[in-house]
Amino acid sequence: MIEINLALSRTDFLLDIDLKIPSTGVTVLFGASGSGKSTLLRCIAGLEHAKGRLSVNGHIWQDGTSFLPPHKRQVGYVFQEASLFPHLTVMQNLQYGLQRQKQADMRLRLDALIDLLGIAHLLTRKPAKLSGGERQRIAIARALAVNPQVLLMDEPMSALDMARKREVLPFLEKLRDELAMPVIYVTHASNELIRLADHMVVLNAGKVIAEGDLNSTMAQIDHPSLATQTPNVVVEANITDIDREWHLVKASFNEGAIWLRDQNFALNQTVRFMVMDKDVSITRKPQQDSSISNTLPATVDRILDGEHPAICNIRLKLGQTYLLSRLTRRSLHRLNIQTGDKVWAQVKLAAIVE
Repeated sequence: MIEINLALSRTDFLLDIDLKIPSTGVTVLFGASGSGKSTLLRCIAGLEHAKGRLSVNGHIWQDGTSFLPPHKRQVGYVFQEASLFPHLTVMQNLQYGLQRQKQADMRLRLDALIDLLGIAHLLTRKPAKLSGGERQRIAIARALAVNPQVLLMDEPMSALDMARKREVLPFLEKLRDELAMPVIYVTHASNELIRLADHMVVLNAGKVIAEGDLNSTMAQIDHPSLATQTPNVVVEANITDIDREWHLVKASFNEGAIWLRDQNFALNQTVRFMVMDKDVSITRKPQQDSSISNTLPATVDRILDGEHPAICNIRLKLGQTYLLSRLTRRSLHRLNIQTGDKVWAQVKLAAIVE
């Protein structure tokens, strides 16, 4: 567990954070530019001298009487730019800074990282001969080679074009699934958030306005800035059935299942799918003669005003999973829907997260 209670005051900005981050998985710091994401990352690394307390897995990195300098904080840091040494080969870049490591431990760790990030064929090249995506994969491997307690990633794909982002994202997902360390990932790109996050922290003006697991945090419609940025939710599921005739698969989660377009999935494969609020309608009874094949029992959890007087935002609860729906006030009145009612959610379309 990473426990953060930090404050930083500048003439143009105030950071005030009280937060606990899980000790495994990817925690995405999400928010608009200037919300404090990168500043918080720099405070964790000790590059900004914030006041307060920070502990990582029970080890105090700073408190009221002590402050570990950056070089003594066991962090791997990946910046927006890879910043590789241009005169060194990829392998020399990976080995840089590891002179104090035990050679056997270093070799085993580097071999594992080289395999994990698919960079064995690049080891003799120099950075000028690498693509942007390849350079960033090398930077990630270099940050992990020192065996950090926490990996910090500050918008590592912001300098890449869409093709290079598609190249790097699968490797980041492998890191998420295989690393036994916390990763704190800064982004304001929603596609990176929904592909990578296990835990989500939303920042606004230097403060945490929402945090928790990905599905429940994206479903927090109470705060206007969050509702505007994420009018959808993401659900993680397993493929439990494949309908070859109609090219569909059933993605099952604890509270139900959704039929999705088949994309050469395998049985028991884990997928994430996204559901937009505009693609969820509500009925009082399950509909038999309908083109919508995804119908799930739900409870009306919250009803809030929408962006226009004619619209309302509905949060539906399916056990521990949430969906969002956007209805007209007239439909809400006609169906006499109130908080706590048992209803049926009709999901018109759900998209696999790619």
